[in-house]
Amino acid sequence: MHDCPLPCLADHAPPKEAFGGWLSADRAPLPAANDEEGERLSSSLPEVIDAHVHLFPDPVFVALWRWFEQYGWPIRYKLMARDVVRFLLSRGVSRIVALHYAHKPGMARALNQFVAGLCQEEPRILGLATVLPGEPGAKEILAEAFGMGLRGVKLHCHVQCFSPDEESLHDVYEACVRANRPLVVHAGREPKSPAYKCDPYVLCSAERVERVLAEYPGLKLCVPHLGADEFDAYERLLERYDNLWLDTTMAMAEYFTGPAPLRLLHCRPERVLYGSDFPNVPYAWDREIKRLAALGMREEALAALVGGNAKRLYGSE
Repeated sequence: MHDCPLPCLADHAPPKEAFGGWLSADRAPLPAANDEEGERLSSSLPEVIDAHVHLFPDPVFVALWRWFEQYGWPIRYKLMARDVVRFLLSRGVSRIVALHYAHKPGMARALNQFVAGLCQEEPRILGLATVLPGEPGAKEILAEAFGMGLRGVKLHCHVQCFSPDEESLHDVYEACVRANRPLVVHAGREPKSPAYKCDPYVLCSAERVERVLAEYPGLKLCVPHLGADEFDAYERLLERYDNLWLDTTMAMAEYFTGPAPLRLLHCRPERVLYGSDFPNVPYAWDREIKRLAALGMREEALAALVGGNAKRLYGSE
């Protein structure tokens, strides 16, 4: 067990209704923020690794943006994969962790080959693989991806319609443990949208994630968005399990309704990573990193949050 070093903060646990239904039918699409963006990261920041960047082939990006504009929020940066990489690296981001996911059987190999090719072109990309849980040959798909140099796996419960504790995930978990590769899985309940083919509030819960953490103690599991919206539950999991990581993506940007879950940044500061969700954001590319930098964290804690923890998780030191 790891005790959180700070007293409870008034804003660490937003009421569930504040985050529930980020993409509810009566609110979607959400508005653009139209906030000011910086030309590059501040020179006062420690090394920044963006641990949550999406890279897809052009047609997949176009389809994804079409979905977001109808059901989510307007995409501010409609950049294709190589332009995404150039944009972030030219503005002071040291490295990026590239994420993608397959929404139907038969896509994963091509997506993995695409990202592996980008990594060969630009060594500052730490590319992850994907697979559709339960699809034939899942173990072989991941073995091939790891053989191409991909650093882990990305899954998305909402898009791929699975629960973290389903039997179909065992092959994925075992492959990650065997290869010592981290798994990033969007297992938080938000954003909930009626446009998904499944209900993330039925599929996802911190309790289901805990079953995985307990059954696979050798699995390095990272849950994005600080586990939104079950922040209290993920704080307890952080205290209890040494194989859990979280990333901040969009949860600290102050775009959605409700106060930011600051407590999670201090509970186990060595287990939280900065991520942006770039380019699929409705606000300035540096919005979240500016807010993190303004929190007044100790220098070593900020350095771990914005870069050091990603290095350790992905073995890129």
